[in-house]
Amino acid sequence: MPVQVCVNLERPAVLPRIAERAAAPIAGLGASDATFLDVAFGRATRPRAAALRPAATDGGGAGVASDVPDGTRDPAFPWEPDPGEIPATRSGETARMAAMTASYDIPVVIDRREGPYGEVVLRRHGALLQIIANGCFLMDTSDGRSERLLVDAACDALDGRPEPSVLIGGLGVGFSLAHAAADPRWGRITVVERERAIIDWHRDGPLAGLSARALADPRTDIVEADLVEYVNEISDTFDALCLDIDNGPGWTVTEGNAGLYGTSGLAGCARTLKPGGVLAVWSAQPSPEFEGSLRNAGFQRIRTEEIPVARGVPDVVHLAVRPG
Repeated sequence: MPVQVCVNLERPAVLPRIAERAAAPIAGLGASDATFLDVAFGRATRPRAAALRPAATDGGGAGVASDVPDGTRDPAFPWEPDPGEIPATRSGETARMAAMTASYDIPVVIDRREGPYGEVVLRRHGALLQIIANGCFLMDTSDGRSERLLVDAACDALDGRPEPSVLIGGLGVGFSLAHAAADPRWGRITVVERERAIIDWHRDGPLAGLSARALADPRTDIVEADLVEYVNEISDTFDALCLDIDNGPGWTVTEGNAGLYGTSGLAGCARTLKPGGVLAVWSAQPSPEFEGSLRNAGFQRIRTEEIPVARGVPDVVHLAVRPG
């Protein structure tokens, strides 16, 4: 019996081996189930191929940029349909998706840097600014709801503590910093960012418009350092620790970050917090395993707040309190 495999590309995926065993692999970026079924059963013709084509061999992507169209040699899926094909579907979603891909704005690289942790790229995609690290999409300027919740939930959990201090792990596009600086409840605001390029983009680059006011706030201090090392080395303590350096405890940007979410890393976070201090961790998906790790590390009042997204699993903020 022929098998069709539908892959929702919410994260990087290796497709060639799947394709070898499937009669028809179909991949989408946030398409609905109805759209997948329309394509699979022939109710709609196939939409345009993705702008990024994975390599068919391990060496196919060597020596080329990870974030530009046609950036691989020996592509696994080089096919592209006739631009004149217009899908037809009951709901019209497939037609809209095809129209979007037909007029797809190719991301423009603004800056590309090589650092101690690999490649970091700032690019513009239409009206959005995006940060890519080692070919992995980190964040963009489209929606800062979850980053703002990260800061607000931590502050609210402090139960009115006067002028609490906060350590924000990861500058990113600046949503968390800007939101913290706009809140008069916070006292000292320290941001730890390991990528010099990201700091530069905020101080005098394309991201300055998002963070200039926050950077000028006398409460703000930017520290260029690796967060994992920082929390294990400093003697200073904070009322809240807000972490947003990865796509979640189970989906880290670099292997070294994984230790932050384990026994020793959480012990370092606890040492960085004052008694009764709050740990808040952003994640692209819920992690019951991480909640268990927090309990094993001695944290209390553990809970998870969800931020609904248009498609896929919700973003979440894991919250926990150091006893004392």
